[in-house]
Amino acid sequence: MKLTKITKIMLGAVLLLGTVNLAQAEDTKADLSGTYVWTMPGRNGGPDRTNTLVLKVEGDKVTGKLSAPGRGGQVNEIEIADGKVTGAEITFSVVRTFNGNSFTNKYSGKLADGVLKGKSESVNRNGEPQSRDWEAKLQK
Repeated sequence: MKLTKITKIMLGAVLLLGTVNLAQAEDTKADLSGTYVWTMPGRNGGPDRTNTLVLKVEGDKVTGKLSAPGRGGQVNEIEIADGKVTGAEITFSVVRTFNGNSFTNKYSGKLADGVLKGKSESVNRNGEPQSRDWEAKLQK
């Protein structure tokens, strides 16, 4: 089967347009701004812990606060740091201080259908890395 010169040109144009459209789709950033909530099991069989994450996205930068229950039931509100967004993916850190020591949790996640799913990474008290899944739902 022989392809004519016009058929080859048209096929090339279709492939080029498909590539351009794909590149544009990948450049589109999801708007992750909003309030997200997720629940984690309590420590040692205690009550579940509800976390609230408020995000504001400006360009590639993400700012916001994480509210989480602390010891004694008080709610701790912590500014997020190093927040970045690429497409529908987000990364940020939360630095907590306890008894003069600071602990950093690094979060990464991806938004799909109003749900942020990802991993939280930190170092435990023995200096060993640990990772947890997290899934936060956008509140309307």
